[in-house]
Amino acid sequence: MEQTIAAGIAVAVFLVTYAMIISERVHRTVAALFGAAVVLFLGIVPWEALPEHLDLDTLLLLIGMMIIVNTSKESGLFEFIAIKTAKFARGSPMKVLLLFSVVTAVISSVLDNVTTVLLLTPMLLYITRLMDINPVPFLLAEVFASNIGGTATLIGDPPNIMIGSAAGLSFNEFLLNMGPIALVDLFTSLGIIYLVYRKAMKISDAKRDRILSTIGELDEADAIRDHSLFKKSVAVIIGVVMLFFIHDRLGIEPAVVALTGASVLLLWSGMDPEEILEKVEWTAIFFFMGLFILVGALVETGIIDGVARWILGYIGSTGEALIIVTWFSAVSSAIVDNIPLTAAMIPLIKAMGSSMNVYPLWWALSLGACLGGNGTAIGASANVVVIGIAAREGVRITFMDFLKVGLVIMFATVAIGLGLLWIRYIGV
Repeated sequence: MEQTIAAGIAVAVFLVTYAMIISERVHRTVAALFGAAVVLFLGIVPWEALPEHLDLDTLLLLIGMMIIVNTSKESGLFEFIAIKTAKFARGSPMKVLLLFSVVTAVISSVLDNVTTVLLLTPMLLYITRLMDINPVPFLLAEVFASNIGGTATLIGDPPNIMIGSAAGLSFNEFLLNMGPIALVDLFTSLGIIYLVYRKAMKISDAKRDRILSTIGELDEADAIRDHSLFKKSVAVIIGVVMLFFIHDRLGIEPAVVALTGASVLLLWSGMDPEEILEKVEWTAIFFFMGLFILVGALVETGIIDGVARWILGYIGSTGEALIIVTWFSAVSSAIVDNIPLTAAMIPLIKAMGSSMNVYPLWWALSLGACLGGNGTAIGASANVVVIGIAAREGVRITFMDFLKVGLVIMFATVAIGLGLLWIRYIGV
């Protein structure tokens, strides 16, 4: 098949699949798998290239952490933490929102975003049920905080790891450049969430008294259903988190850490593997697989690389480059996976080094690639995972529900980040 025809088909299939996902007339997993099947059947993505595009690191990390979370869940661990948190918040929805968002952002800055939301979402759902309040604003705040927190450090998000490796940037450089931006953006996103959902955040004094009364009657110790499994779960989770911190020094991939933790917990706990594996979010896993293959078709046909080169062809100065790289990567990351996008942008930015100072552009790429994922329900892995867990628990967040808030937060946070980068590197 000619490259031009293949590229046209790849774009058409991607757009049709995306339209099906937005319409929600077809389940997003079915739509993604159908689009993936078409590009595979036509040979646009060669079978031998499939492992390269499937991003097994992400998929196996997801599966491993889902097994750990679902096994730990049986002990009552998350209910225990949730009751503790609800008592600390003293029945205030805003305090719960603020507390969970800050915790999510901090953890996401040192752990994978998906790992963070897999651990925290079950707790958040339990707390909102306990307080009898709408869980949607809290789940959205968690997603946005996760993506923003991941922007702050070298290890917080895969694009940052790729950028740091390509540009030789240190952990401290990331923290000094992206940390302040992430902090300002976190509270900006919380402000927007509050403005959109402020009615849901307000509760009457009578309801607050009922919530406090209900919470006061609960004993977190009673939430533990299996003390042995509780201790084993805590031990495995602590071990996994510690290994995440030092996995790069040991030469072990995060996915290997997650799978090791999952297998150790299953073996140690004696839980029925069939029961645990049934609770893995397989619809989310297969959705990612389909999406990775669809984006792989755009990579194979040169679409992503071609668009990036076309955009960068209009750049004449570092200031212009800062704006274009930021917004191009942000808008693109809301639509396609940010990993292949970052992979396509890195060599282009390197090539620009002969004519301008590209140091600020690495931060622009990090900003756009990480925060662009807040724009749509499928813009980042954490978004898909949280929506999937919520759906399993009977909480529905539609594509358009997410889009209405996500786009505002994406544009606001990226604009603020760009402004701070401009002041620092270009001048007022």
